[in-house]
Amino acid sequence: AVGSPLVMDPNSICRKTKRLAGKQAELCQLEPEIVQEVAKGTKLGVRECQYQFRFRRWNCTSHSKYFGKILQQDIRETAFVYAITAAGVSHAITQACSMGELLQCGCELTRSRAPPLPTAGPGTEGTAWEWGGCGDDVQFGYEKSQQFMDAKSKKGKNDIRALIDLHNNEAGRLAVRSYMRTECKCHGLSGSCTLRTCWRKMPHFREVGDRLLERFNGAFKVMGGNDGKTLIPVGDNIKPPDKQDLIYSADSPDFCSANRKTGSLGTRGRVCNSTAMDTSGCDLLCCGRGHRDETVVLEENCLCRFHWCCVVQCRKCSVRQELSLCV
Repeated sequence: AVGSPLVMDPNSICRKTKRLAGKQAELCQLEPEIVQEVAKGTKLGVRECQYQFRFRRWNCTSHSKYFGKILQQDIRETAFVYAITAAGVSHAITQACSMGELLQCGCELTRSRAPPLPTAGPGTEGTAWEWGGCGDDVQFGYEKSQQFMDAKSKKGKNDIRALIDLHNNEAGRLAVRSYMRTECKCHGLSGSCTLRTCWRKMPHFREVGDRLLERFNGAFKVMGGNDGKTLIPVGDNIKPPDKQDLIYSADSPDFCSANRKTGSLGTRGRVCNSTAMDTSGCDLLCCGRGHRDETVVLEENCLCRFHWCCVVQCRKCSVRQELSLCV
C-alpha cells in the first residue's frame, strides 16, 4: 500500500514523487492540475465507500494506519476500495473537464458520432435531433484515471495481486463509462419540440457506488493460473468474472474485534439497529456479543426564521434519542 494515493494525504501526492511509479511522477511534473482532480477523486471514492459500508462491520474507516492494513490484503473489501477510488478519479476528472476547470479537455467531441435515437413519447414524432450542449468527455477521465491508478501495479510486476488490482481498477472505471445517459432539451416556439439537442452525461456517483456494492456482494474469489498472467475462479463459479465484476483471492477477517494486523477496528461501541435483520442489525453487527440501549441528548437547530435581508436565525433545541450500542 506504500505509495498508493489511497493512503497518502492527497494534497501531498506530488511532494512524494520518489515513492510513485514513473507515470504518476510524470503526471505530477507535467499536469499538476490533473493530480489535484485525482486527489478530489480519491476523497470522493472514500466518502462513497463510507456511505455504502456504513452498516457493515468494516465501515471503510479512513484511519490511515488501519486503512493501510486493509489495502495490503487481497480481500473483497480491498477490491471495493480500489474500484470505487478508480471510479472517483475518473468521475472527478471528467466533471472538471465539463466545468471548464482544465485546459487539457472540455466538452465531449460529437462531430463523428451518430445522431441520438429518438425516445418514444407523445410529441416526439418528426422531431429533429442533434448533438449539442456540453457532453461529459468520460474517455478523457477514464484514460487519466488509468494512467495514475494503474501505474504502480504495472511497475515490473506480473503477480496475482497486480492482476487483481488492475482488474478492480478497471471495474470501477467501467461503472462510470459504461452507464452514460443521454439528456436532451427541446427547442421551438410556444413550447413546441421542433428541435431536440442532446448530450451525454455521467451517472450520478451514488449510482456508481450502488452498482459497485452489488458487484461487491457477488465478488468472485480467484487464484492465479500457472502462466502467471491469468486468473481462475475458485469454488462453484463456473463462468469467469467479466470486466465489471470485482475479484479477490483471500477470505476477509470477521472484523468483530480490534486487530491492527488486519486493519479491523472492531464493532464495540458501534450504533446498531435492534429491530433490523440485515447487516445493520445488532445481532450481526455486534457479532453476537449483545448490545446496550442508551439515551443521548443532542442539540439541533429548530424554529428557524428568515429575516429580510438575508439572515436565517434558529434556536437550539434539545432532542432525546434512543441508541443501541454494541458491547
